Amino acid sequence: MNPAARGLPGGLDGLPARAYQWWQAAFGWLDRRFRPGLAALSARWRRSLQLRVATTTILVTSFIVLLIGQFLVDQIGNGVLKAKRDASITQASLGLEAANAAFDGVAPGDPVNIRDAVDKIIATPTQSTATLGGGALFSKVVRSVDQAVNRQLPVSQPIPDALRRQVDRGTLAVQYAPVRTPGQPGEVPGLIVGQPMTTQAGAFELYYLFPLTAEQRTLGLVQRTVLIAGLALVLLVAMIAALVTRQVVRPVRVAAQTAGRLAGGELSQRIKVSGEDDIALLGESFNDMANSLQQQIQRLENLSRVQQRFTSDVSHELRTPLTTIRMASELLYTRREDFAPELARSVELLSNELDRFESLLADLLEISRYDAGNAHLETEQADLRGIVERAVATARPLADRHGVELSCELPDEPVVAEMDARRIERVLRNLLGNALDHAEGRPVIVRVAADSASVAVTVRDQGVGLRPGEAALVFNRFWRADPSRSRLTGGTGLGLAISLEDVRLHHGWLQAWGARGHGAVFRMTLPRVAGGQLSGSPLPLEPPGVLA
Repeated sequence: MNPAARGLPGGLDGLPARAYQWWQAAFGWLDRRFRPGLAALSARWRRSLQLRVATTTILVTSFIVLLIGQFLVDQIGNGVLKAKRDASITQASLGLEAANAAFDGVAPGDPVNIRDAVDKIIATPTQSTATLGGGALFSKVVRSVDQAVNRQLPVSQPIPDALRRQVDRGTLAVQYAPVRTPGQPGEVPGLIVGQPMTTQAGAFELYYLFPLTAEQRTLGLVQRTVLIAGLALVLLVAMIAALVTRQVVRPVRVAAQTAGRLAGGELSQRIKVSGEDDIALLGESFNDMANSLQQQIQRLENLSRVQQRFTSDVSHELRTPLTTIRMASELLYTRREDFAPELARSVELLSNELDRFESLLADLLEISRYDAGNAHLETEQADLRGIVERAVATARPLADRHGVELSCELPDEPVVAEMDARRIERVLRNLLGNALDHAEGRPVIVRVAADSASVAVTVRDQGVGLRPGEAALVFNRFWRADPSRSRLTGGTGLGLAISLEDVRLHHGWLQAWGARGHGAVFRMTLPRVAGGQLSGSPLPLEPPGVLA
């Protein structure tokens, strides 16, 4: 369809689309130009109490000053105009007698004498001292009721019809209207006073035209004075508000900075206190709190060091007698077939418990390293699939022995990330051992997935599951959901706690989910780059279709 068929002039086809494109381009430029400044201003507004108080004070003060200034200007203006009106009416009333005297001896229908009388009235001095501010120039206009006579009279300025109708009724009338100032071009705001005049020569109308130039200058001066005084008052109040707010905000900022340094470990930081006011009382209370916290933290640190040293020392000291007992146990274990059945069974139990005791000592030593902050990563690029396969292969004999199906779902592509393979494999062995402990003979499923920023593994069992709130407790040391349950793997109770520390050392997540009758899920999420920050996981924690 051509442009003419659509009612568009030729060459304007597509103009709405181009206009929309132009608008989009202009809006995009404005957005890019002003958005950073607006964002910075918004952030400053949120963070600065002093800015908010000063701005609010300026706005409120400006509104009040505006109202008061408007009221003052209106009152002064009304007063000036009322005084001018009263003086103008008085001047017109005084001039009426002189105007009547000018018509003495003038016969009706004598245009020459009437014109002379009118010229005499108009030529009377046009300056009055009865107005505000001293002398005020004005002009006069005389009109006749008789239109024939009226055409012979000089007309220096037009008179509004509405004012003439009021004067025709025989009353004095006043109206604000533009007037011409003698000797100056153009019109200015003015006041016209009209009144009827009865003479020997006939009925006339006498009008006094007062320019309001002086009153306008007076009102302008008043407005400028009020505006300047209002701006000065607003700025003064803003400065006072900023100064007062600074006296309050500055100690609060100092307290916040000191609190931040205390949180960062600088326990010796204190607030300098001066004076005896409420701010000084706040500083003293803060310093007392900091002293108490420092003492408590030092006490806890000392206690923690004692506990760590005790655990480490006990673990190391137990290794020597444990080695001797292990040698004796192995000797008895190799000859258990020569013993009576009950003695042979005791030797087997002794060997199993010694294995568990060695694992417990190893875990205690590992926990003590974490508590002392001596654990370090040895990262390398590794394929998570191979680590999962090795952990599953280690756990599969135990799963087969207890009739638990252990399946593994791995992606076809490599799942490479920077990690400490030894620690991650230990985490997976602990998760698999925990899942087999609680599988109740049902399948255990291991899944692996990855995205551009992270890799993840989930281990799900379909056993008894967890009660509400227990998902946050499973990583506590020596915690068991049901103490009466026996362990299939003979665990030490520290496996999940160590696993959590291993994953945290990688800046990763180790999370648990569980529901009664639906089993439990443990998810490990690691960043692809060592030390990276996680924003999500490629695998869901809660199985789809399951309500906790």
